[in-house]
Amino acid sequence: MKNLFLTLVLFTLFSYAQPKADLIVYNAKIATMLQPNDFKEAIAIKDGLVLETGTSKYLLATYKSASTQTIDAQGKTIIPGLNDSHIHVIREGLNYNAELRWDGVKTLKRAMEMLKEQAARTPPGVWIKVVGGWNEFQFAEKRQPTMAEINEAVPDKPVFITYLYGKAFLNQKGIETLGYTKDTHYEGSVLELDANGKLTGLMFAKETPKAIYTTLGLTTKLNAEERRNSSINFNRELNRFGLTSAIDAAGGGQNFPADYATSLELAKQGKLTLRISYYLFAQQKGKELQDYEKWVSETLLNKNDNLFMANGYSEEGAGENLVASAADFENFLEPRIELSEQMEADLEPIIRLLVKNRWPFRLHATYGESIDRMLNVFEKVNRDTPFNGLRWLFDHAETITPSELERVKKLGGGIAVQFRMYFQGELYQKLYGTPKTQIPPINQMLDSGIPVGMGTDATRISTYNPWMALHWLLTGKTLGGMQFWPKGQQLDKFAALALYTSGSAWFSGEEQLKGKLAKGMYADLAVLSADYFSLQPDDIRNIESELTIVNGKVVYAAQDFKALSPVAEEVIPTWSPVKYFGGYQR
Repeated sequence: MKNLFLTLVLFTLFSYAQPKADLIVYNAKIATMLQPNDFKEAIAIKDGLVLETGTSKYLLATYKSASTQTIDAQGKTIIPGLNDSHIHVIREGLNYNAELRWDGVKTLKRAMEMLKEQAARTPPGVWIKVVGGWNEFQFAEKRQPTMAEINEAVPDKPVFITYLYGKAFLNQKGIETLGYTKDTHYEGSVLELDANGKLTGLMFAKETPKAIYTTLGLTTKLNAEERRNSSINFNRELNRFGLTSAIDAAGGGQNFPADYATSLELAKQGKLTLRISYYLFAQQKGKELQDYEKWVSETLLNKNDNLFMANGYSEEGAGENLVASAADFENFLEPRIELSEQMEADLEPIIRLLVKNRWPFRLHATYGESIDRMLNVFEKVNRDTPFNGLRWLFDHAETITPSELERVKKLGGGIAVQFRMYFQGELYQKLYGTPKTQIPPINQMLDSGIPVGMGTDATRISTYNPWMALHWLLTGKTLGGMQFWPKGQQLDKFAALALYTSGSAWFSGEEQLKGKLAKGMYADLAVLSADYFSLQPDDIRNIESELTIVNGKVVYAAQDFKALSPVAEEVIPTWSPVKYFGGYQR
């Protein structure tokens, strides 16, 4: 009797001590991503963290209380939330509602119909803009629009369309609105003239995209309320595809702190639906060192400005461009640009400042020739002031060499790769021929033990849809279907998904906190519309998230889970293309 009584007491005490879950998602196929083929049936969540994964029966019996929310996943596949290691989420948030997205559009005919439809509802003086996310190879017609077609579709309102980093289309009304003439000049760029010396509306980046992005800066800007709404809607659009984290690589025209204020406000209000880590990018040529000296002395790294979510909004470091003379411009419409002879002298004091103050940094680098010179600077600084575990990385690294990978490894660096070749593979092939190896050499990076994370570099070149990037990793094909990587060099499904989850987490120092569904990790996950692990690679492009959870809370829900969806803010302004077309097109 005494032993039975003691057992009952211990069982009662254990029951009271056992934490109960806030949320249990059960009847699922949960990819923990701890190792290949590690699937569980259910997941219990408390205070934004994973309590445990296991069988539905066990977790419901162990962690369910009267206040626990339960969700039947209906046998669907669940993955850790996706994490884009290189995206311009803050900048695009300020502009998303003002842009017409051609991402996913299947025909040029439909793209031009959308342009015309949008013009009909756009007020006088407001620009119609298509900014990145498309190329001609996604269209059935396999061509770009002509200036004649654009002018015919929209003769009376200004239109600006960008194509990758190398080209833009400005209709006649846009030329008139800006007051551009044959004498308009931008350094490193060309504004095309016809036989009569008049502007055709075509712009080309030869050495720099200055003409394209200066012109973009002159187009319609949203007001403060619209920017807030736009940011909320862009974050929700990313949630639609299962993204729960984003690392903002900063970018041209993204000034600190002014252009970060909207996301900061949303973070403080608990209205961000992504965990965002951001970098700072010096904007003024010749004054980069002064900017970084100011930021190093005045700002705090890893200070979370989101009071409602761990690591919800924080400054991560410096980059992706550190100095203008090190801008390794990747315009595959033109041959490679040789970096300035001044690059090393400009870059070295900035690297010394960052290493001395233990500031993580990232550097945009496309070509092996540029990476070699940058590594010379890093190694020189390291001899005097050791990196000693400081987190740093190259972005892109399409043509990095094996010897350069060894040097990156020795210095403790990582590489954030993007699927730019999905959009530009045909252009690269035209310039340099069919590649004989994987570009960028992701398998070599992984084999060498270098941390690798996946991202899109959205939105001025690529789409933000991560499943298109995963399609690239699994096939080595371009958006137009060309086999760009040699066959046999593609990644398997586990390795590809790992780059987008735990791989990307390294780049914000969170590899022990996110990217896997295991006890104590962040409860960020996505319930998928189809089973990633059994689909044919070409079908993976159609996956979306039907239920996205961040910090244990539902931030997006659709289809069978639509009743769980938080109320979405109505898109403003009333003429916004997003209000009528949405973002990525199906």
